[in-house]
Amino acid sequence: MAKQVKTDRREFIKYSTLGVLGLVLGGGIVFSPYLQAKENRLRPPGAVPEKEFLGLCIKCGQCLQVCPYHSIELADITKGAGEGTPYIDANIRGCYACDAVPCVLACPSGALDHSCSKPEDIQMGVAVLEFPDTCLAMTNTPVPKGYNDKMKAFTASVNNVTSQELQLLEKFDGYEGKECTLCADMCPVPNPLSAIAMVPDAQGGKRPEIYDGCIGCGACQEVCPTQKPSIVVKPRVTYEQYYEKTT
Repeated sequence: MAKQVKTDRREFIKYSTLGVLGLVLGGGIVFSPYLQAKENRLRPPGAVPEKEFLGLCIKCGQCLQVCPYHSIELADITKGAGEGTPYIDANIRGCYACDAVPCVLACPSGALDHSCSKPEDIQMGVAVLEFPDTCLAMTNTPVPKGYNDKMKAFTASVNNVTSQELQLLEKFDGYEGKECTLCADMCPVPNPLSAIAMVPDAQGGKRPEIYDGCIGCGACQEVCPTQKPSIVVKPRVTYEQYYEKTT
């Protein structure tokens, strides 16, 4: 009987250990952000290629501190590899292509290339009309009430609201009930018509047409009033790379 108890105890310890180990490893596989697929993030202006960027960025947050639109966030552990590095979530706040590109000037490590010194030098990605069926302009749907609630809420959440943000809110106001031209009107490129314009479509409405002056700043994605933005930015892709592949 004593031998049976000893054997049972060994079996219990063995399988308990295996069970705990399985839970730990299983949890790691399921929950570890480092084992999940990498997210192609929208980086601040001047960001060097991603692999080089991750090696150069010292996660100092200086770019975030000088951004007058509070566009830049630092990735937390849920974002996987690159924790602490700066990125832009265009669903919340796009980049507004500041004249002096202060985020680049503030970067001490070269992760943001200092040759990017003016808005025309910026190349973050390219805008794409991803969901034309929901585009208000293409469906001749007026801009709905409350379209600017998200921007108002974001501005209210900021501790040190800047004059640039207040000007942005003012520019964004007054579209309710009108034809939607927000993506084109809010484009911060110095010559917006080189990046995006509203053009007639075959159904008698209008649609946003993207041109090679697009810098992929994400402003159009932020201001798109549909529940899920109809227009989105593809990070780290040039106009030629995207549109030549799809035409």
